[in-house]
Amino acid sequence: MTKKEIAALAVRALKKEYPGALCSLDYKTPLELLIATRLSAQCTDARVNLVTPELFAKYPDVHAFANALPGDVENIVRPCGFYRMKAADIVNMCKMIIGRFGGEVPGTMEELTSLPGVGRKTANLILGDVFGKPAVVTDTHVIRITNLLGLVDTKAPEKVEEELRKLLDPAESNDFCHRCVLHGRAVCVARRPDCERCCMSDFCKNSPNKN
Repeated sequence: MTKKEIAALAVRALKKEYPGALCSLDYKTPLELLIATRLSAQCTDARVNLVTPELFAKYPDVHAFANALPGDVENIVRPCGFYRMKAADIVNMCKMIIGRFGGEVPGTMEELTSLPGVGRKTANLILGDVFGKPAVVTDTHVIRITNLLGLVDTKAPEKVEEELRKLLDPAESNDFCHRCVLHGRAVCVARRPDCERCCMSDFCKNSPNKN
């Protein structure tokens, strides 16, 4: 099978296994998703979801965040790790959103990655989940699973994104990435993948069950 054929099989298998394909970060607005995603760097989504209710209650909009004292934001986001850098990025990105983008989260890769602390992974999540654009979010689970499947042969996030864009149906790419995260947490766990339960074991390059 070609890589494109394997990618299509993976899309179908994961769609059947995880029909919801929802982002695991809790949010109500594009800004909340942007901030929650920044907090999730080197932190679990579950922990971020414990922190953000207090954060978003205290700072309900972009102007509140832009006027916040970084030290006050630090006190709330401390459990997420790297809290000084994350707090500074959140305050500064909100100032830039007001100054350059009229107070609205922008909708292009170039604009999003111009914001402090926002890389391609975060930008792709916003583009896919908020703006409905084709996106490839190179989460660690996505990188690991697509390497195991034989779709890519690199751990470099931007290279993985580039290769997957060639293989995935653009209409399916964003949900595929969400489903890889769900699968990576539930079945294809990094140190103990459960190949017996895997819905992709028949065509995964590294599965002992591959036909």
